[in-house]
Amino acid sequence: MRKYILKRLLISVVLLFFVSLIIYTLMRSIPTSYVESQARILSSRPGSKSYSEWLAQLNQAYGLDIGIIPGFFKWLSNAIRGNFGDSWAFSVPVTQKFSEVIWDSFILGSIAFVLQVMISIPLGILAARKQYSKTDYAVTVVALLGISLPTFFFATVLKLIFSVGLGWFDLYGKVGRNYMQLDPMGQFLDVASHFVLPIMTLTIIGIGSLMRYTRTNMLEVLNSDFIRTARAKGLSEKRVINFHAFRNTLIPIVTILGGSLPGLFAGALITETLFQIPGIGYTGYLAMVSGDIPFTMFYMVFLAVLTLLGTLIADILYAVVDPRVRIS
Repeated sequence: MRKYILKRLLISVVLLFFVSLIIYTLMRSIPTSYVESQARILSSRPGSKSYSEWLAQLNQAYGLDIGIIPGFFKWLSNAIRGNFGDSWAFSVPVTQKFSEVIWDSFILGSIAFVLQVMISIPLGILAARKQYSKTDYAVTVVALLGISLPTFFFATVLKLIFSVGLGWFDLYGKVGRNYMQLDPMGQFLDVASHFVLPIMTLTIIGIGSLMRYTRTNMLEVLNSDFIRTARAKGLSEKRVINFHAFRNTLIPIVTILGGSLPGLFAGALITETLFQIPGIGYTGYLAMVSGDIPFTMFYMVFLAVLTLLGTLIADILYAVVDPRVRIS
């Protein structure tokens, strides 16, 4: 296992190198950037230098006057030392801005992930056990709604019902207008109330695919020969389902759960933008639309690292739930 993990880590490093190169090339190839907009603003001031002079000066200051390959290796040498530069849009070091916004996204993502697992897997198993029953049809309808509804549409419906109609929650934002006047417990409850609708959006949108996947794999396992053998031996239905069938159902589900890791830290860009939660997703969106290359580079590479790490964790979990993988 140790040799296998080391091999996968080395492959992940190679993949991360080429992914970073592709991302940097795309960032350098976008038609507009923060540098060009700043050059226009500075050149419009009375007595200022021309736009081309400001553009050349800013490109030199930010290292954009050299080719893509030399520029990438210059960025890579700084990134290895933990220096990702200063954010052009937020005027602070990239890592500082990242540390300020990552925890809101982590709280949203982790709570939504736990709720998705707690809801999807039991309902998927229940639907498989009662195939073609009313329960199965009800679970299928809920799953299809979660898969089919776009995030922006479902978030808008939630805001229309709970914010505009009932007035229970604010339309957007992380805190209310009276946040600074509240005691610590009141501030905590204020933030928690603003997180309810985003978490509901992420949970309901995410349960559909996992629920259907669990149902499909559970049906396949329940029709297997070893399940019929276990029932023929007189084992209780509870032990057959919870011990024999569920353990084998976990094997393909591990792939989805491992792939969910990026969502815990990467932020939900659409959801955070709709509710204006200052997480890493919303911040990354603001950086992208403003042409902030340093922060966008860091954010995209961060997503790539999480994706590779999630894949590695999924492969390790295969060996945990399936002894055949350990033997091979």
